[in-house]
Amino acid sequence: MKDWFAGAVAERYDADTADMPVEPVVDFLAPLAGAGALELAIGTGRIAVPLAARGVRVAGIDLSPDMVAQLRAKTSEIPVTLGDMSTTRVDDAFSLVYVVFNSIFNLRTQERQVACFENAAAHLEPGGCFVVEIMVPELQRLPRGDTFLLFDASPDHVGFDEYDLVTQALTSHHYDPERGTYSTFPGRYIWPAELDLMARLAGMELRERWADWDRSPFTAESKKHVSVWEKP
Repeated sequence: MKDWFAGAVAERYDADTADMPVEPVVDFLAPLAGAGALELAIGTGRIAVPLAARGVRVAGIDLSPDMVAQLRAKTSEIPVTLGDMSTTRVDDAFSLVYVVFNSIFNLRTQERQVACFENAAAHLEPGGCFVVEIMVPELQRLPRGDTFLLFDASPDHVGFDEYDLVTQALTSHHYDPERGTYSTFPGRYIWPAELDLMARLAGMELRERWADWDRSPFTAESKKHVSVWEKP
């Protein structure tokens, strides 16, 4: 299985995501994490480290040794298990399992995404929650017959998404003019209703869904959602 976050991607990850929110995410997650939290695709610890600083017991799973090395440069206090977040198990139970910033897209088949929900449920205590932050596919913007959507065009970055409406494949393309680098990140997009069915198959029920971490209402115009499923 290819590690799409190895090498320079891992080295630049924190700098490239420096303008993304952290405190609102931690504010949302911390009250759900009384018996500890497990982050799937923990990466460099962008969320895990400040969550742990709040006194939460945090553990993680990640496929990329290079991303985890960036986390290790910050702290050795967060245990991380290397492996596929859809199948890798940690010998512990938590009140919260979470995966942020579209990382569940990295599981490129429906079967692996369903397995991820099952894996999350297996790590949850009764009454625990699985939280996912994920974009809403912007197919309303896609003209008939087209497959590419530009999402950023700035002096230091050009980004566009490539959609396959048959397989639900979504490949993000990134070009950095200053560095002269080009990179792609393949994934599979998921609709909210499909996510709810995956949760139901894993024995969880939708508890709440918001447009963002500030609990703004989720509507037909929302570009992403933060969803919370509960294990009975």
